[in-house]
Amino acid sequence: MNPLFIMLGVIVVLVLVLVGIYNGLVAKRQTCREAFAGIDVQLKQRQNLIPNLVETVKGYASHEQETLDQVIAARNAAINASGPTATGQAEGMLTGALGKLFALAESYPDLKANTNFLQLQQELSSIEDKVAAARRFYNSAVADYNTAIEQFPAAMFAGGFGFEPRDFFDVGEDRAALSSVPDVKF
Repeated sequence: MNPLFIMLGVIVVLVLVLVGIYNGLVAKRQTCREAFAGIDVQLKQRQNLIPNLVETVKGYASHEQETLDQVIAARNAAINASGPTATGQAEGMLTGALGKLFALAESYPDLKANTNFLQLQQELSSIEDKVAAARRFYNSAVADYNTAIEQFPAAMFAGGFGFEPRDFFDVGEDRAALSSVPDVKF
């Protein structure tokens, strides 16, 4: 009888450990989803500002259509991107295109003094700060989640429970282009 109780006790402990591991991984996965949703909200706000910004610039620099078209194309790509990797790359392209747009604005003193343009630029800057904070939170949550599914003993069961590693939110190969200062020519 004693060996039966010991065996039953071991089985109960193993089941409780598995339930604890599973619930911990589920919580970490949900944190990742919530963090990405936070990034998504900020990016949508940013994307909604861009048409107003383009229209304001268009009034002063309508002959700079190529730059305006690049911003619109990058915005459309960002709207249609899905998943952290594709979204990060599309947002990286959008940030680069916006950098060119702001560099272009330096050539137009009337545009730089336009209160609507200045307000949109400030709003965009504020949203950029929020995106950066949300991105840091998401990447931290992903690092925590990925670490949890790779640590023993969860690593033995994570794949069987359907827990796959997540991608970080990264701007991809365009990171070097984003960190360089755009040329301003007069």
